[in-house]
Amino acid sequence: MVRVTVRVPKRYFRENLGAPFVIAFQVMLLLCAFLLIRGYSALANEVAVYAYYSLVVGVVLQLICFMKYREKSAE
Repeated sequence: MVRVTVRVPKRYFRENLGAPFVIAFQVMLLLCAFLLIRGYSALANEVAVYAYYSLVVGVVLQLICFMKYREKSAE
């Protein structure tokens, strides 16, 4: 049996505030696909709306972090 471990440094999430929201978007999108397969299209549509809200928040936060760290690296 192959054991796979993923170690993400805490610093990554401190420098990329939008990363958890983008990851949540991906998980919710997979959940939407599963719900559509099972026939729950109304619930899948509702989850998709929240998924896209999460993506928008994640992208905005990533943009803010990019601008913040770009200014620090220019100094």
